[in-house]
Amino acid sequence: MDISRIRALRGPNLWSRHTSIEAVVACAADETAVTERPGFETRLRKLFPAIGALDTGGPVSLAHVLEAAALALQEEAGCPVSFSRTQATTQAGVYQVVVEYSEESVGRLAFELAQQLVAAALDAQAAFDVDAAIARLRETDEDVRLGPSTGSIVQAAAARGIPCRRLTDGSLVQFGWGKHQRRIWAAEVDQTSAVSESIAQDKELSKQLLRAVGVPVPVGRPVADEADAWAAALEVGLPVVVKPRDGNQGKGITVNVTTREGMALAFKAAQEIGEVMVEKYLRGSDHRLLVVGDQVVAAARREPPIVLGDGEHTVAELVARVNADPRRGDGHATSLTKIRIDDIAIALLAEQGLTVDSVPARGQRVRMRHNANLSTGGTATDVTDDVHPDVAERAVAAAQMVGLHVCGVDMVCESVLKPLEAQGGGIVEVNAAPGLRMHLSPSYGKPRNVGEAIVNHLFEPGHDGRIPVVAVTGTNGKTTTARLVAHLFAGSGLTVGMTNTDGVYVGGRQIDSGDCSGPKSARSVLMHPDVEAAVFESARGGILREGLGFDHCRVAVVTNVGAGDHLGLNYIETAEDVAAVKRVIVQNVTPKEGWAVLNAADPLVAAMAQVCPGKVIYFAAERHHAVMTAHRAQGGRTVYVDATLDGGSVVAAEGTWRRHVRLADIPVTRNGAIGFQVENVMAAIGGAWGAGLAWDAIVSGLATFVNDAHSVPGRFNVMDYRGATVIADYGHNPDAMRALVAAVDGMPGKRRSVVISAAGDRRDEDIREQTVILGAAFDDVLLYQDAAQRGRADGEVLGLLRQGLQGASRTTHVQEIRGEFAAIDAALARLQPGDLCLVLVDQVEEALAHLARRIAEA
Repeated sequence: MDISRIRALRGPNLWSRHTSIEAVVACAADETAVTERPGFETRLRKLFPAIGALDTGGPVSLAHVLEAAALALQEEAGCPVSFSRTQATTQAGVYQVVVEYSEESVGRLAFELAQQLVAAALDAQAAFDVDAAIARLRETDEDVRLGPSTGSIVQAAAARGIPCRRLTDGSLVQFGWGKHQRRIWAAEVDQTSAVSESIAQDKELSKQLLRAVGVPVPVGRPVADEADAWAAALEVGLPVVVKPRDGNQGKGITVNVTTREGMALAFKAAQEIGEVMVEKYLRGSDHRLLVVGDQVVAAARREPPIVLGDGEHTVAELVARVNADPRRGDGHATSLTKIRIDDIAIALLAEQGLTVDSVPARGQRVRMRHNANLSTGGTATDVTDDVHPDVAERAVAAAQMVGLHVCGVDMVCESVLKPLEAQGGGIVEVNAAPGLRMHLSPSYGKPRNVGEAIVNHLFEPGHDGRIPVVAVTGTNGKTTTARLVAHLFAGSGLTVGMTNTDGVYVGGRQIDSGDCSGPKSARSVLMHPDVEAAVFESARGGILREGLGFDHCRVAVVTNVGAGDHLGLNYIETAEDVAAVKRVIVQNVTPKEGWAVLNAADPLVAAMAQVCPGKVIYFAAERHHAVMTAHRAQGGRTVYVDATLDGGSVVAAEGTWRRHVRLADIPVTRNGAIGFQVENVMAAIGGAWGAGLAWDAIVSGLATFVNDAHSVPGRFNVMDYRGATVIADYGHNPDAMRALVAAVDGMPGKRRSVVISAAGDRRDEDIREQTVILGAAFDDVLLYQDAAQRGRADGEVLGLLRQGLQGASRTTHVQEIRGEFAAIDAALARLQPGDLCLVLVDQVEEALAHLARRIAEA
C-alpha cells in the first residue's frame, strides 16, 4: 500500500460538508481483497477491537481498512467524527480515501497511526499498541482544540448560524464576515480596549477605580520586598491575601496568610509572577460573577481544593484518587483541574499538622489551597439564581468602571443573597477574558449557557453576521459573470470583495494578483473589515484541492459544464465528473433562503437543481426550452431572451411579474451579437436577483459595464489596430473556441487570423479539437508555444495543434512561432485595414500590456 498524496479539505467539498483528510492510496494486486487473506481480519480486530465493519458490498482493499481505522481511532479518542468514504478511481488499484476530522493535526495523525495498524495486521510478528495510539490522539486533540471557554462561544454562534473561523492556533476567533465580523480572544471581545485590559491586569489600579464609584474593596497596597509585605500585613491586619499586582487565573495568589513563615512562601509565589501586593483578607466564600454587557449572566461559589480523609490512605494517595476523575485535567481543556502538590500545598498541610504522607482520619477535610480558583484545583457551585439585585448592580458597575464588556468579577462574601455592604463583603478583582468553565460545567448546580450570552451581546437578535456571497463556477464565462455581478453590487453602493483568476479586489482596488479563484483568497475577502458583499469565482482546482472557502453562499451561479477542459486531472475523467465538482457550490447555498442560478440549456447544469437546498433561477436564451417552461409554470424565476421585445431584450420573470432590459442597452453584448456574453449577462442578472438587488440597480449596472482590458482583462477585449479589429481572449478549451467563432462570425473582417497556443495539461484530443474548430473559421493560424508546457516535451503541444489543422476547410496559412509576444507581433504585422485578428492570450496581463504598447505605437 502506497499513499501518494494527503491533503486537508478545510471546507465543504466534493465528498461532504465535513472537514476531511483526503488521501490517494495505491494498493498492489494482492491488497485489493485483503479480507480473503487467512487470518488478516482476525489479527486486525485483535490489535484494534473497536474498528468498524469492513463490509463494503464488494472486495475490501487495504484502502478500505485504512479508512475504517483512521475514523475509528479518532472516535475512540473522543473526537466528534462520523463520515468516511473510499472511492475507487479509474486507475486499477488506486483509491481516494476520505475521513472526517475535527482538528486537522489529529486527522493527519490518525492516518499515520492507521497506516501503522494496517502494517501490523499484515505482519503476524508485528505489534501495535492501540492504547498508546489513542492516548496520543487524545493528547494531540486536547492540545490543539479550542478550550471550553472559547469553544462554548463558538458552539453558541454555530447554533445561530453565524460563521466562525479560527484565526490562530490559539483562541482568536472571527465570527461573521466582512463588515459584520466580530472577533474574540478566548472570552475577551473586540470591543474591549487595551486600556481596559491593562487596568484589569493592575489589581491596585482596579481597586482605586472601583472605590471611586462606591464599590466595596479590601484595603491594601503594593509592596517592595518580603519585609515590606509583612509590614503591610500588620498595617491592614491579619489575615491577609498576597498576590501579584498584574496576574490572572489565580496564579501566584495565597489567601489567609497569618504568619511570617507563611508570608515568606506567599511572597515568593507572587514574586514569580510579578510585582507583589498585600491586601486584607475578607471572611466568606469566594464568588465569581460573570458580567456580559450590562447583565450578570452567571454566578458561582468557588471552593478551594480539598481531599476527604478515610483513615486508610495518605494525603498524596487521596489527591491521586481525586485527580483520577476524568473531569480533571492538567490545563483548561477539561471542566476541572488536577490538584497540585507543591510548596504552597505542603506549607498549608503543615499548618494543619499534616504532610503528604499523613493518613487523615475518616471524614477529616484536608485543604490543599487557600484560594478557590479552578485553575488550582478548586470546585464551583452555581448560585446564579441566588444573586441579590444589589450584588448584581455592584458587579455590573465594577465591570463598566474598568471598561470590560465580558468580565469576571471576583467577590468575597458570606452569601450573594444579600448586599455586600450588609455582610462586610467586597470585590477583590475584575478579570478580562474570564474562564467560563465554572459556569458551563459547575461541580454542583445548573450549567449556564454563557457562550450564548456572549454571542447575543456581539450580534443583535436575528443577525447572523453574514454578508451576501455569490459563488460563480462553470467551464466558460465564470470570470466575466463574476466581474459583472460584482459591478452590479458596487453600483448599488456596496463595497465589494471579489476573487477570480486575475486576482483579489476590494472596493475596486486590486490587493492580490494571480489565479485567486480558490478558497484561500475567498477567506481573505471574508476577513476584510470593509467588505459588504462578496463575489467568488470558484474554480475546479480550488474545490478539489481544499474545498470551499465558506460554509454557505447566498447565491451559486453555474454558467455551463464543458467536456474538453481539465479532463484527465485529479481523476476527473468525464463531463459528469466535472459537473460533480462544480455542483459543490450548489449543494452549499443557504438552505431555504439561498438561490442556485442554473443554465437550463445545459443538461448537466440543469440537473443540479436536484441537490440544491434552496431555490432555483433558470436562465437560457430560448424562453420555450422545456426546463424553462416547466419552471415558469410552477411560478419559478427565469431569465431569458425575447427577440421580439424592444428589438431584443433580456427578461426576468417570476409568476406574473416581468421586467426587461434591452440588449442594445447592455454594451457587453454588442446589441446581442455576442451570444456567450448574452449568456453571461443572463447568469449575472440571476445572481444579482437572487442576492436581492433591485431591478433598477441591475439595469443601470448593466448599462455601465464596459468589456475592456481594464474591467475584464482577457475576456473578448476588442481593440482597433490601424483600421483592423483585434480581439484578445483567454479562451482555452473547445467549448470556448466554438463560442468565440460564433461571436466573430457576426463581426466584419476581410481576412481573419488567429494566434493560439494550448495548455499542456489538457488531453491530446482536447488540444487537437481547438484547432479543428479554428481551422474552419480563420484564414491564417499562428501557433506559439506557452511559457509553461506543464509536463509536455518541447514542441509537443505545437505538434498537436498542427495535427488539428490537417484538412482544415478554411485555413491557408499556418506559422509556428516560439514566444507569445513574438507571435502577437507577427500577427499584427500581417494585418490590413478591415482585417480581424483573434489573439488567444496565455499570460493575460503581460500580453494585454504588450498589445496596448503596440496599439499606442501605431
